[in-house]
Amino acid sequence: MPQVKLVSWNVNGLRACVGKGFGEFLEREAPNAICLQETKMLPEQADFSFEGYEGYWNSCRVKKGYSGTAIFLRRQPLAVTYGIGIEEFDQEGRVICAEFEGYYLVTVYTPNAQRGLERIDFRMRFEDAFRQYLQGLQEKKPVVVCGDMNVAHRPIDLKNAKANIGNAGFSYEERGKFAELLACGFVDTYRHFYPDQEGAYSWWSYMYNSRQNNVGWRIDYFLADQRLVPQLAGARILSEVPGSDHCPVELLLTEESV
Repeated sequence: MPQVKLVSWNVNGLRACVGKGFGEFLEREAPNAICLQETKMLPEQADFSFEGYEGYWNSCRVKKGYSGTAIFLRRQPLAVTYGIGIEEFDQEGRVICAEFEGYYLVTVYTPNAQRGLERIDFRMRFEDAFRQYLQGLQEKKPVVVCGDMNVAHRPIDLKNAKANIGNAGFSYEERGKFAELLACGFVDTYRHFYPDQEGAYSWWSYMYNSRQNNVGWRIDYFLADQRLVPQLAGARILSEVPGSDHCPVELLLTEESV
């Protein structure tokens, strides 16, 4: 049965990533859709294009070179919407939704709680509002949500769990919100296929040779609506792909789901 390939990647600056092989990756992997986070640019700053893909951008409006999301699609969607309808959260360009016949594809760049959890209150408000937004979509059709969610859900999802308890990305508050999201009818697709796989990370610090030593975190996800579980065909973390401090993650769906 034909499959649809979806990819999500925090590129940590798309212009920089383009200079490190992004276009070659896109040509080689040829996903039906690639969702990007932390683009750090405006669409009018793009001096590149990707053959066969149409780009949809949601850039940060309050700070240059910060945050931002984009989706590049090989097939025209039914509709594309930007943000979740709440100005406090929408000005940083963190959410895009593309609607297809069988499901919504949502990409998100969840706010980082920052060192000392300085932004945890904003993060918690965002989490609640985003979850309610997704639930509204779920009332219409199934949802696939992907992106840099800035949280390692379980100790298996980062190298040094004990040392990071309470830190940004592994705080009880953030992990609790992630669990609440899953409880709304979502499946962590990588864990669906690899429930006990250790050492599977999607982000590594640039310091201390972290990537070479695989001292990382799994904070980039594809979550699928439970109604789509019969159509899940595979999930991968493409840890060998350079270009960012994150690597791409992938989800395969059978054609009947789109």
